[in-house]
Amino acid sequence: MSFQFKHAICNEIYEKWPFRDACQSMRRIGYTGIEISPFTLAESPSDISPGQRREYSDIIQSEGLRFVGLHWLMVSPKGLHVTTPDRDLRERSWRHITDLIDLCAYLGEKGVMVFGSPKQRCTVDGLTPADAARNFTEGLAAVAPHAQQRGVTILVEALPLNQCDVITTLGEAAAIVNQVNSPAVRTMFDSHNAVDESEPHAVLVDRYLDLIRHVHINELDGRHPGTGSYDFKPVLDVLRRRGYQHWVSLEAFDFTPGSEKIANDSLRFIEKEIQQLAL
Repeated sequence: MSFQFKHAICNEIYEKWPFRDACQSMRRIGYTGIEISPFTLAESPSDISPGQRREYSDIIQSEGLRFVGLHWLMVSPKGLHVTTPDRDLRERSWRHITDLIDLCAYLGEKGVMVFGSPKQRCTVDGLTPADAARNFTEGLAAVAPHAQQRGVTILVEALPLNQCDVITTLGEAAAIVNQVNSPAVRTMFDSHNAVDESEPHAVLVDRYLDLIRHVHINELDGRHPGTGSYDFKPVLDVLRRRGYQHWVSLEAFDFTPGSEKIANDSLRFIEKEIQQLAL
């Protein structure tokens, strides 16, 4: 039997759609997983009642999807920052991450939390990138036991310099994962956010695949796959050759073409890319 990829999509692409309608569309188009931006559900995860959590979980399952995890973790509530020298603010921000761990665990088993959040982890108030990275690592280490207990994996996402000056390469992300040394902390690959990497993306994915638990696909400019010139085949080929068992998830930043067109065109394009791997 040929290798099968698991395709997911971020619910943020379905901005303003009722949650059930979005899930129905995703499944109809061919996705089997849903990734959620928590700010689309509530200002703060603590605002989501047990009944609402149960309703979201029931809708996901009843529409034939699997919950993959959370990303854009710190868009709301406003004012949080995880690397600031202000210890009180830092601790309050990491409590928000703990609340998200609980939300993630409730929505589905073995969910991931993609930790990008550039504005909430970049250097501020005179910190150096090294200082900020130390604070980030310290915070991750503090919440990792709770994440492990709840069956959640936090993913350190490398971000390009035009977004953030803290953890800007996959190698730096992997180094933090190794430093925390917890099964609940791993990393991920995002084609759009790897624009500053000096080595071919497929080489990096192959090197760090043992630590990679999630893959985001998008064009280098943030549009959906197939609208630019990014060649996804080398990365997909590494994933296939290495027997990658986790999700390949669509995250686009330009919603202009419309939710269903983005979702459908992206999946059809990636399916063709995968088919060509066997040629």
